[in-house]
Amino acid sequence: MRAPQKTFLPTTVLALTTALAAALTVGAAPAQATDGRISTAFVLPGAKVYPEGIATDPRTRTVYVGSYADGTVYRARPGRPEAEVFLASGTDGRHTANGLRVDARGRLWVTDSTAGVSVYDTATGARLAHFEVAAGAPARFVNDLTLTPDGTAYLTDSVRGVVYRVTPDQLAAGSGVLTEAYDLTPVLRPRPAGGFSLNGIVSDRAGRYLLTVDMVEGELFRIDLRTGAVSRVALAGGDLKAADGLDLSPDGTLRVAHNTTNTLSRWQLSANGTRARLTRTITDPSLQIPTTLAHTPGRTLVVRSQFDKGGPLNPGEGTPTTFTVASVRGL
Repeated sequence: MRAPQKTFLPTTVLALTTALAAALTVGAAPAQATDGRISTAFVLPGAKVYPEGIATDPRTRTVYVGSYADGTVYRARPGRPEAEVFLASGTDGRHTANGLRVDARGRLWVTDSTAGVSVYDTATGARLAHFEVAAGAPARFVNDLTLTPDGTAYLTDSVRGVVYRVTPDQLAAGSGVLTEAYDLTPVLRPRPAGGFSLNGIVSDRAGRYLLTVDMVEGELFRIDLRTGAVSRVALAGGDLKAADGLDLSPDGTLRVAHNTTNTLSRWQLSANGTRARLTRTITDPSLQIPTTLAHTPGRTLVVRSQFDKGGPLNPGEGTPTTFTVASVRGL
């Protein structure tokens, strides 16, 4: 298979490489887990998968994983050692598959960093709706998304520094332009034109606020959904540098995948989400550049991207091993 090809602007490619590549060791041998809590949950078929996002469907215990390389979406059924292709590469013109979520009605949301987001029927694979960044908008990188209890979706744009919104009414309409709900550029640290900032995003179970991370500066931001106020979360015990995917449990436990450092961290949020305290860290080379994670009862599923092995970070160097999703206990 060919190396990943993207349609976004060169500055965006440069931004991605700069943001993620600094700590990589290229061409290293396949890493073995030194931490007994880490094992393999299932295999992703294909030689150039370079997975990015993950979502679980609590109704069926099915897991979905997206390929950053070509937009394929894989489906892993409970108890099976290998995932299968659910949405083929190029379906509906999709170039990448970054953030994934399954909503309360069992619909799968898939972001395409080059365009926007699509919503699929998990029973048939049919596309139910799609929303795109406005035509003529500057460089963009639609990255991750979260769903609030009322069914509203919020999505980060890593280059533009904004959070988009798709309401249930917009979803019912079936298509449209992504609405810019919150502009975080006034509170973000200065960065080069086209540079990365926002990445993972989650919402609390009561629908009071969003949390989104600036992966370069290691800062976490809280967006109040009632007032629209944006504030920095006070972090105790560490920072969120290289933070990619976030997972927030109902009890206020925030789990984070730090990609280039091969690290997972666990934080305890205050009741109002304004403070977070680091409570656990797992670092192991066998995580293979973890991009995101999904916590389920008894384990946390972690995407092993291998972006440094001939992938989007180093397309001409390194050979990936078999692509897998890790299972981590005790995070």
